[in-house]
Amino acid sequence: MSATLALYQAQAELVRWAREAGVRLTLFHGRGGALGRGGGPANRAVRAQPPGSVAGHFKVTEQGEVVFSRYSNPAIAHRHLEQVASAVLVSSLPEVQEVALNAERRFRDLASEIEKPARAAYRLLVEADGFDEWFGQVSPVDELSRLRLGSRPSRRGGSANIHELRAIPWVFAWSQMRLNLPGWYGLGSALASADLEELRLGYAEWPLFNVLLDNAEMSLAKTDRRIAERYLGLGARPDLTARILNEYDLTVDRLLAVTGHTRLLENRRVLSWAVELRNPYVDALSHIQLSALEALRRGSVEKADRGRLEQVLLVTVNGVAAGLQNTG
Repeated sequence: MSATLALYQAQAELVRWAREAGVRLTLFHGRGGALGRGGGPANRAVRAQPPGSVAGHFKVTEQGEVVFSRYSNPAIAHRHLEQVASAVLVSSLPEVQEVALNAERRFRDLASEIEKPARAAYRLLVEADGFDEWFGQVSPVDELSRLRLGSRPSRRGGSANIHELRAIPWVFAWSQMRLNLPGWYGLGSALASADLEELRLGYAEWPLFNVLLDNAEMSLAKTDRRIAERYLGLGARPDLTARILNEYDLTVDRLLAVTGHTRLLENRRVLSWAVELRNPYVDALSHIQLSALEALRRGSVEKADRGRLEQVLLVTVNGVAAGLQNTG
């Protein structure tokens, strides 16, 4: 939430500066597949940009699995490009920009109010004592470094410090754990800190807030609490496990209260059906991956067995990613 609001504000300020300086501004967006890296429905993301930041033109680079999923089939590629072009044109209409600008002014104080507890909750987790070592134990992040996930190394330096970890393995590891944490963590604390009716109005009237909550809802729907709890248990830190699961429960509860839904993805039946259809197959792969990871974390594994276990783990990574989608 903090990152989304900060990016929105930065773009709005750039638009104001460009208008005053007489500069034609084109913002270049980079979008990964995962919600933690700017993923989600592209047409709705365009509609949620600050007023004046699109203005008839939109530049974007799409990465990894997004290229395959959106452009490998001509019919899907045509539909996707049509949706994005439509969103760019609609977002550029003066009356649409006026509505978005009024909503931004109306809910500016709300955004400031909820950003602080969201950031505080996130920092409390990632800056907890021993978090770096714990994350290496509960997630397959070190094993993922052996996969070719991008054009650059998984870490910026040679240390195991979490600040050295690049965005791709950070987000990807959480998705393999069936938690998708970067797509929702801190949101529950944020929503719990504000007036419910004001949040509902923001969800109904402000495109940015609407897209933010809908994307978080999709991320939560692809989270499996039972399987995630087994991964978290590998680190022998019940305090961190409880903190994450409590935030998950709070986020689901507050999100449903704001949206008015009785369950996650209630208003997106096709997506909900697709997730439910894929889950049993992904669950089986997750349990296989967990068994391999548990054996590797025990440490007393023969060299030959370790090689086989790592191979099994890495094979399941591809299957889990393909089944969940929005992971890269």
